[in-house]
Amino acid sequence: MRDRDEEGRARNARPRDAYGSPLPYGADGVPTMPEDLDLPPAEALAEAQRLLDADRPFHAHEVLEAAWKRAPDGERELWRSLAQVAVGITHVRRGNPRGARALLGRAAAGLAPFAADPPHGVDVAGVVAAVNALLAAEDLPPATPVRLSLR
Repeated sequence: MRDRDEEGRARNARPRDAYGSPLPYGADGVPTMPEDLDLPPAEALAEAQRLLDADRPFHAHEVLEAAWKRAPDGERELWRSLAQVAVGITHVRRGNPRGARALLGRAAAGLAPFAADPPHGVDVAGVVAAVNALLAAEDLPPATPVRLSLR
């Protein structure tokens, strides 16, 4: 049974490790992003980049997901795809190459339409190239941090 907030929405109150995996209740975890995070695009990208640089792709995903939920219709796929990139990297770091490849493939496909005119200075071509390099790798070793530049 999932934890629920006062309105009955599903919430996971369990602590999380650095890569977002749930820990036992009462364990010391890494703080996650607030559910109501609302950052302008430039700040969301900067915070997501800071988290990626700190090897916290799960937390970067949370920032990008919050931006996705608040994005105008014409940008939603961009933000969703960036969030999928971060989750794909999370799966690499968790040692789940199959899940990583599935998410990274969807992310690259979702980003492709934005390459000609990327919003908010996102380096769509660079992100897609980095994702394609991961997809082309024979091995996705979880011990190796994944470096990615969003801008």
